[in-house]
Amino acid sequence: MITTIPGPGLADFEHAREVVARVARRTPMESSRFLADRLGVPVYLKCENLQRTGSYKLRGASNRIAALSDAERARGVVAASAGNHAQGVAYAARELGIRATIFMPVGVALPKLDATRAYGADVVLSGDSIGETIEAAEAFAAQSGAVMIPPFDHPDVIAGQGTLGLEILEQAPDATTIVVPIGGGGLAAGIASAAKQQAAKDGRPLRIIGVQAENAAPYVASLAAGEPRQVPVVPTIADGIAVYRPGELNFEIIRDTIDEVVTVSEDDIARALLVLLERAKLVVEPAGAVAVAAMMTGAVRSDGPVVAVLSGGNIDPLLMQRVVAHGLAASDRYLTLSIGMPDRPGQLARVAALLAEANANVVEVLHTRHGSGMQITEVELRLSVETRGPEHRASVVEVLRRAGYDPKVEVD
Repeated sequence: MITTIPGPGLADFEHAREVVARVARRTPMESSRFLADRLGVPVYLKCENLQRTGSYKLRGASNRIAALSDAERARGVVAASAGNHAQGVAYAARELGIRATIFMPVGVALPKLDATRAYGADVVLSGDSIGETIEAAEAFAAQSGAVMIPPFDHPDVIAGQGTLGLEILEQAPDATTIVVPIGGGGLAAGIASAAKQQAAKDGRPLRIIGVQAENAAPYVASLAAGEPRQVPVVPTIADGIAVYRPGELNFEIIRDTIDEVVTVSEDDIARALLVLLERAKLVVEPAGAVAVAAMMTGAVRSDGPVVAVLSGGNIDPLLMQRVVAHGLAASDRYLTLSIGMPDRPGQLARVAALLAEANANVVEVLHTRHGSGMQITEVELRLSVETRGPEHRASVVEVLRRAGYDPKVEVD
C-alpha cells in the first residue's frame, strides 16, 4: 500500500520542492513524435539534462545541504564523485554559502573536473577508482568534521530527487507510465515514491519502470533475491548508473514502488543517444539515455502516455565522439570492410568507383601489403564507409561482390 512506503512522505516531497526551487530550475518537458510512433502512444521527454550542472543530482544535493544545522554548515561539506554528484554538491554549496571539498578520481574527465572547480569547490584528486576516492573523502570527513553528502542513500537526497516526480505529473498530467534510470537508486526511489503517492492522492493509476545498464544491474539480482545484493560491474558507457550494490533505503522504496526493472545493452544505449541527438536535438549522457533505449528495444509497453526521464547531459566530447560512432555502427549506418585484391595499379580507384556507385561515403582508408594470410602479389584494403541503414549496408557489400571482390565485414 502507498501508506507503507518507507522514506519520505508526500509532505516531505512538497517541502523539498520549495527548498530545491531556490537552486534548481524547472526543466522542460518535450514530446517525441519518433518515439510515439514506435510505442503507439504519446511520449514525453523530461529534460533534466538541461538542469543547472547538467543533471538531476543538484536536486538531492541542495535539499540535503539545506537541511544542515548552523554548526554543520560551519564545518563545510565533502563528497566523492567522478562527475554529476560532484557538480551538484559544488553548485548547491556555493549557492547556499557553504564551503565544499570534492574528492574525484585521478583519471576524472577534464570537463567534469573543470566544471566542479568552476562552481567554487576545493577539488582533491585521490584514488584510481571511485572506491578509493570515497575512502579518501570519508577519511577527510572524519579528520575535518565536514559533513559527507551521499549521492543517493539518504532521506533528504531522495526527497530532493523526488521533486522531479512531482514536476513530471504536473507537466504531463495524462501520463500513465514513467521510465527512469536506476543506478544507486536515489533518483528512481524519489520519483517513484513521490509520483506514486501523488497519483494515489489524485486517484489515478501510474506505472513506474526502472532501467539499468545490463553491465551494471544490481537491482535485477537484488529484487529477485528480496534483499540488496552486490554484483560485479562490467565497464559500461553508462558510468553514471554503474554501481555494484543498491542503496539500502533506496532498495526498500524501489521494491515497493517500481513495477518493473529492465536492462539495456551498450548498443541499445548508443543507439538511443544517437536518436536523441538527431531527432530531439538533445545532448544526453549515456546514463541519461537508458530510458529511451528501453523504449526503442520494446522493453517498455504502455496503453497511455509515457514519460522518459533524461537524467543528465554531462558527456565528455571525446566519449561522445566514440559513442556516436558506436551508435552509427549499431544502427547499421557505419560499415568497416576488409578486401583482398591484386597488387596492381587501378584497383583502389575501381573500388572507390564501386562505392560511389552504391552511394556509400568513404570516411577512412588503409591500403597495406602487410596483412596476415595475404599472398605476395596481394594487398589488403580496409575501408570505413557511412551507410543509410541495414538495406543500404547490404547493397554496398553486394555491389562489391558482384564486381568480383570478397569483402569481409568487420564487427565493431
